[in-house]
Amino acid sequence: MKRRLALAALAAGASALPFAAVAQSRPLRFIVPYPPGGPLDIVARALAEKVKDNLGIVFVDNKPGAGGNLGADAAAKAAPDGTTIVVGAVATHAINPWLYARMPYDPIRDFTPITGVARVPNVLVMSPETAARLGGASVADLVAYAKKHPGTLNYGSGGNGSAGHLAGKMFKAQAGVYMVHIPYAGGNPAQLALLAGQVDLNFDNLAAASVNIKAGKLKALAVTTARRSSAMPEVPTIAEAGKSFGLGSFDIDTWFGLFGPAHLTAETTARLNRAFVDAIDSAELRARFASLFAEAMPSSPERFAAFVRSELAKYERVVKASGARVE
Repeated sequence: MKRRLALAALAAGASALPFAAVAQSRPLRFIVPYPPGGPLDIVARALAEKVKDNLGIVFVDNKPGAGGNLGADAAAKAAPDGTTIVVGAVATHAINPWLYARMPYDPIRDFTPITGVARVPNVLVMSPETAARLGGASVADLVAYAKKHPGTLNYGSGGNGSAGHLAGKMFKAQAGVYMVHIPYAGGNPAQLALLAGQVDLNFDNLAAASVNIKAGKLKALAVTTARRSSAMPEVPTIAEAGKSFGLGSFDIDTWFGLFGPAHLTAETTARLNRAFVDAIDSAELRARFASLFAEAMPSSPERFAAFVRSELAKYERVVKASGARVE
């Protein structure tokens, strides 16, 4: 009887242990499908550190390649036991499925959405000299000039199918203007080309462009999101600045969130969601997001799943209209 009572007490105590104590023997593999050092990797490492008290050992595994597809595919093919998640992004789950001729995974069927993490606006920028040459520094001035001088303006981006390229394509389609796209091998070369006067404007990542905006080397005409950025609230959105030119519904940004493999149990999904949403909502992580000009976007798994589906549908139109394709 004493032995049975002791075993029952031990079992009851084990069931009451926090998940962290159980998870120590099963580390969480946190895949980042991009190289170390970038904004997404920085946020992922901060998240991994923040959730370790709730989830136990978490190790970040950088698996870059194929525009993020390599790391996302590794998560899609992992066992659905809650020990592997990936930081997916607008590229891996909304753009690449339409950009790449062959995809190793389905962005909807092969994943379990857990929560959104953050989104970073892009910003329409040009040099002060170019703005003066165009006769102003507003979206209205830009559209008016482009309509009067079709094909004379160009814009740079980090490459075909990049966020900057697609933002420019959407801008041209909605405003009814024509500008020449000049792709570069990455966002930094595109920004250097803008600063050197080789291109007229860019749709750049706000975090990347902010230093030169604050230094007066670049002029921010508008952000690409539906709402103004809290980091630069004085800069209007393209939607509000270009409403009379057909740009009233313009909304495009860079976002990322957490996904597990398909068929995660509801209990595991909810447990991961709680741990990461609490971390995202912490003052420490909010401050880290602000330093990267990112805005937190924690959500329920259901809301995040609906968001991903809507983004996938949106970028189908944008990517197909751009003509960009990776074989």
